[in-house]
Amino acid sequence: MGDWAGRSAAEIAAAVREKRVTPREVVAEHLARIERLDGRIGAFRKVRGEAALAEADEVGSRTGLAGLPLAGVPVAVKDNLAVRGESRRDGSAATPDTPAAEDHVTVARLRTAGAVVVGLTNVPELCVFGTTEGPYGTARNPWDTTRTAGGSSGGSAAAVAAGLVPVALGNDGMGSLRIPAANCGLVTLKPGHGVVPAGIGNGDWFGMAENGALATTVEDLRLVLGVLADAGLPRTEEPPRRRIAAAVRSPLAGVSVSRPYTTAVREAAGMLTRAGHRVRRAEPPYPLSLGVTALTHWTAGTAVDAEGLDRTLLARRTRVHAAVGRRFVGPVRAGDGRERLRARLAPFFAEHDVLLTAALARRSPAAGPWHERGWLRNVLANTAYSPFTPPWNLTGWPAMSVPFGTLPSGAPCAVQLAGPPGSEGVLLELAEELERLRPWPRTAPVA
Repeated sequence: MGDWAGRSAAEIAAAVREKRVTPREVVAEHLARIERLDGRIGAFRKVRGEAALAEADEVGSRTGLAGLPLAGVPVAVKDNLAVRGESRRDGSAATPDTPAAEDHVTVARLRTAGAVVVGLTNVPELCVFGTTEGPYGTARNPWDTTRTAGGSSGGSAAAVAAGLVPVALGNDGMGSLRIPAANCGLVTLKPGHGVVPAGIGNGDWFGMAENGALATTVEDLRLVLGVLADAGLPRTEEPPRRRIAAAVRSPLAGVSVSRPYTTAVREAAGMLTRAGHRVRRAEPPYPLSLGVTALTHWTAGTAVDAEGLDRTLLARRTRVHAAVGRRFVGPVRAGDGRERLRARLAPFFAEHDVLLTAALARRSPAAGPWHERGWLRNVLANTAYSPFTPPWNLTGWPAMSVPFGTLPSGAPCAVQLAGPPGSEGVLLELAEELERLRPWPRTAPVA
């Protein structure tokens, strides 16, 4: 076997298409790495060992192998999306242990493209919080296993950062792709509404949640997003110079931003300026009520997803979150708060093509049994370290996390790029530019 674990999805797919390696060899090597490392990382709830090898053999036998963009690529799937033949537990003991009859559309598209699902990844219960732990394990940051991988796509991020898979499927309702990507040194994009099929939970958290991918390179992210969207994302042959606003203040009143993250924004802004872009300091006109708007939507989404579940089997923090949110379901469903926020931010993006911010306000909390701790303690911990992500779920506009620099601990730092509707291609082009100007390590140095 060659050294395929740690390679990019693009490299693996090219080698499989050219018959330099078989899908079985690639998948077997990744399964061996999962067996060796995941006891320390906690990325997976379920590893599909024999099933994945059988699927790899099926991919290898296809007559149209040369036309598969993800030929033989091992992928992990967040455990709130259906995988045929597997239960979908959503991080909870309250969900039924019933095998899904069909794949979620995003999983089906990955498989059609030649990918092999090696397992389902850990999430916090009902994918509510920005730390990943619960009855099925704790997902740790492979760069610093004393810290959480983030959430709610924490298991997917940990799997990619540890080289257990080259890419993974996740989703983002209040930052659930961008938070763990920023913690774990990965690149991700929460697409704007309607770019990638959603179908997450009971109504996509009122349309705020979007499916996407976690990857180690922008090339891999483009590749997987193209498959998920069933269309290539725009790429400009000679990208024009962009008007970029750099902002360092937290969108949420009372939340401070630590120096490593403000430094990352300033250094990224300087790098993009030297590359020819028009970058200036400009803070978006976030309303003072943004924190309340985010909290009501966050809790109301949980209230809807908890409907029909045995609440005695839910963790206390989840029960309280859902109980708080039940009173807000009607107003949130009406959508007035989101529309007001879009109207307030639209003029800012008439003057700027892209907003550059920190991805997080500080490093992630310590890994531990957050699901056994009180609701308010969880909410405050989440808000204190991730204030930058919610506005782009509330507006439904695209935003991505891009690795940039390191924290004093040696773990990755990151910046966020956000834009108006339809700017996914612009964000990806800028991410490619940052990757070229300051490359980031592909995987954490786990043994």
